[in-house]
Amino acid sequence: QVLLVESGGGLVQPGGSLRLSCAASGIFFGAYTMTWYRQAPGEQRELVARITSGESTNYAAFVKGRFTISRDNAKNTVYLQMNSLKPEDTAVYYCNAFVYGMDYWGKGTPVTVSL
Repeated sequence: QVLLVESGGGLVQPGGSLRLSCAASGIFFGAYTMTWYRQAPGEQRELVARITSGESTNYAAFVKGRFTISRDNAKNTVYLQMNSLKPEDTAVYYCNAFVYGMDYWGKGTPVTVSL
């Protein structure tokens, strides 16, 4: 059974930083692309950042230069370092793994950027 558990969200002021983590189990973690998505209230879920098994990365235009995705295969964990946070980054952040043709999701971790 694939299980993804996000953590690290919270309330932060504009300009601040957070580091999200997603711990995976039930898969050979190092073999799969891992992706962070987010969903703001009333909005559709959108891709934030992706990292392949070979550690190639790509980012949504709205986070380039501010967010960094990384992975630690020894810990079965993918990270999202978020700097220079803006109020519009407020959303629930979800971890995704695409395994054997199926999408697996965590329950998400909420991020609120506000004074």
